[in-house]
Amino acid sequence: MWIEDVTPETSRPVRRPWLVQRWEDLAFLHWAVPPATVAPFLPRGTVPDTLDGVTYVGLIGFRLVGLGPLGGPGIPYLGTFLETNVRLYSVDDRGRRAVVFLSLDAERLLPVVTAQALLRLPYKWSRMSLVKDSGVLRYASTRRWPGPRGAATAFSVRVGEPLGEPSPLEHFLTARWGLHTRAWGRTVHLPNEHPRWPLFRAEALELGDGLIRAAGLPAMADPPVSVLYSPGVPVTFGAPGIAAR
Repeated sequence: MWIEDVTPETSRPVRRPWLVQRWEDLAFLHWAVPPATVAPFLPRGTVPDTLDGVTYVGLIGFRLVGLGPLGGPGIPYLGTFLETNVRLYSVDDRGRRAVVFLSLDAERLLPVVTAQALLRLPYKWSRMSLVKDSGVLRYASTRRWPGPRGAATAFSVRVGEPLGEPSPLEHFLTARWGLHTRAWGRTVHLPNEHPRWPLFRAEALELGDGLIRAAGLPAMADPPVSVLYSPGVPVTFGAPGIAAR
């Protein structure tokens, strides 16, 4: 099967904006796992995307800013919130690489309910915080609804030097131009575009996570194999299309 290349630039520009937003203060933590571990969690018509025979589980904390329909502007207050997601890496029958979210914890209830209703995305309403101090960022989240109630994470990273040219693995984990999800009896592909990531090396200082386990995956016993930080990018999503029935 043909699979599109991993490229640091948007491979399929969005011609008709469906949603706009900005992602800021992102921490990317990743663990390598066998493809068979995550395959049962992927929607129909997709398989694990791999690099050198392995795939990855990601825990990503960030601030979502200025969410708005079409070309914007962003919705005041409700369109800006903290989010932490657990994600996997997928490729569909058309060779499109994407991510699959097992959970997306967010601190605003209305966006959570809207995303659940429209695209059946596994958004969760949570109490969340992000504290920045002298190059260290601490992300914390405790789930409110739906369950498992009380599922929590708390991790901190220290930001290091900028990456001049990210490695193939760092591109693989961050250069993603769509998501796959199962909604309304079919697998949906939602494309996105944004500028090339400004990436920095980072060090995990604290890691107490229950979100990966709450998503149904085994607990990640070892330290993450990749820790990155980005100050953020503006993002445009296109309209969803059918990937598989």
